[in-house]
Amino acid sequence: MSRLWAPFAWWNGAGRQRRVGWLIIALSVFYILYFLKGRLFAGGEAIKTKEWVYFWLSFGGIVLGTINVRMADMRERNQQPLPLVDPDKIKK
Repeated sequence: MSRLWAPFAWWNGAGRQRRVGWLIIALSVFYILYFLKGRLFAGGEAIKTKEWVYFWLSFGGIVLGTINVRMADMRERNQQPLPLVDPDKIKK
């Protein structure tokens, strides 16, 4: 039963910036997969310019989400004291 709740615990334990970054990445990947499978490789109406723009912007969403996740990691790392500094000197 604990394995079932592990993703929820991870999601709620992550900071807001990291959650937003992963959400942007997930939505962008979802749209790229939908576009490739449902629009590009399937028959139907011609693909409009607006859909091509959304397709290429979703790659920008992946980049933006990755930057967001990495910035959250850097923020978390910077809030901890540096390992080379003596903790006694910080308190004074």
